[in-house]
Amino acid sequence: MLNAVRTTILLAALTGLFMAVGFVVGGTAGMTLALGFALATNLIGYWNADKIVLRLQNAEEVDRYRAADLFEMVAGLAGKAGLPMPRIYLIHSDQPNAFATGRNPQNAAIAVSTGLLRFLEPREVRAVIAHEMAHVRNRDTLTMTLTATLAGAISMLAQFGLFFGGRSSSNPLGPLGTIATIIVAPLAAVMVQMAVSRTREYEADHDGAEISGDPLALATALEKISRMSRQFENPFARRFPGMAHLYIINPLAGSSMDNLFSTHPNVENRIAALVRQAEEMGQTGRGRPSGAERRDRRARPAASGASWRVPGTSTPPEDRPRGPWG
Repeated sequence: MLNAVRTTILLAALTGLFMAVGFVVGGTAGMTLALGFALATNLIGYWNADKIVLRLQNAEEVDRYRAADLFEMVAGLAGKAGLPMPRIYLIHSDQPNAFATGRNPQNAAIAVSTGLLRFLEPREVRAVIAHEMAHVRNRDTLTMTLTATLAGAISMLAQFGLFFGGRSSSNPLGPLGTIATIIVAPLAAVMVQMAVSRTREYEADHDGAEISGDPLALATALEKISRMSRQFENPFARRFPGMAHLYIINPLAGSSMDNLFSTHPNVENRIAALVRQAEEMGQTGRGRPSGAERRDRRARPAASGASWRVPGTSTPPEDRPRGPWG
């Protein structure tokens, strides 16, 4: 509930910023034109988001015959979350990561990397998928499309001001005020957009832990993914950095602090919240690794007793990642 209130407040702030910038820079006509154009482009992206994102990530769809264990796990979590069965995609990347996309629960898709299946234990994979299920259930794609629409409209108004000098007859700030608005407004819009993204990640952590029933598994998964994101490069995210916010952990290995321009919360803050949630649920038997253990532990595949294997793909056998999961 707290995160929902925060999201509402941030969206209201973004809307208010748009109205203010439109009044100062573009006037009524410029404000309407900017909002209309931004809304149209984002609706097109929203309607085709799953196809665009999955194609750019070179993701490959798998089914129950090629990935029986993974399919059954996703199906079980979808049932617990009260959601239709999403499509499942595999990303050929050694970096462990995952994301969800799709305009609504009926058209959702969950993509996991081959590295996620290689390096994480099955219970951690399950927790990560539950996190992505929470994004689908909370319709976070719709929320982020709305914020992108408003942020894009604000940026367009700033461009109008740059080219036309904020010549609205109702502009009370004069030329210097217009210039300041042109510079500050897009930065403020981006900060609010990133704050909404971070809020949705905290919410998905909490709800995903409830779906999986194992907050500590998600905590250890986040720690592993965060650490390994600095050891393995994600070539698709490097090529299209604008999609980094989709992943459960920033695939570009950004700053270690919760700064204003970060799309993801600081991983230690997320782990601490999950540990508190586990304590509230009475789960104390599976403690998180200590700081020394996390520093000393090297990236390694999941235990050799894991029963899963990375699903067979069209990738030539000699190029496929090796390990107990495939």
